[in-house]
Amino acid sequence: MIVIAAIVIGVFLGWHRATKLGGDRRDRAQYAAGYALAFAVLGLFVTIFLDRMA
Repeated sequence: MIVIAAIVIGVFLGWHRATKLGGDRRDRAQYAAGYALAFAVLGLFVTIFLDRMA
């Protein structure tokens, strides 16, 4: 569940970042995908960490 939430947050942040930088639709999509992947990896590590703590 954490990973899915992290992906959604990453998409929104990446889209917003590319919009602020003046990118077109393809730039926004690329930023959204990149941020989604990065946040998914972070979310995965958080999930593993929390699972090991319990």
